[in-house]
Amino acid sequence: MAKAIPKKGSRGRIGSRKSIRKIPKGVIHIQASFNNTIVTVTDVRGRVVSWSSAGTCGFKGTRRGTPFAAQTAAANAIRAVVDQGMQRAEVMIKGPGLGRDAALRAIRRSGILLTFVRDVTPMPHNGCRPPKKRRV
Repeated sequence: MAKAIPKKGSRGRIGSRKSIRKIPKGVIHIQASFNNTIVTVTDVRGRVVSWSSAGTCGFKGTRRGTPFAAQTAAANAIRAVVDQGMQRAEVMIKGPGLGRDAALRAIRRSGILLTFVRDVTPMPHNGCRPPKKRRV
């Protein structure tokens, strides 16, 4: 087989795959369930910049739902974006878990200025019929 002739000007990839871009403002999404807390940091357009969860921080089983695990996950997710120059952020909190307040506290401590904090937990407008009551 003959080798393909490389096109002029195409040298392949030089440097790292991810380009480090400056992000002055972003959105921090906290999803706190009873079993886990997931913190995702996006730019204003919604592209994910960094994320972390209690499970990826090394917590297993029931310890993933604790406030301390949520605090650690939030600190890990924020550490990467502070290095990229994020100064302001909006916070969207979703879910009924124990990690809501702890994750928010960790974000406040990181030094990022919060423009607003919004609760975006989905609430049914009397949607599905609940299961029948237990008779014991």
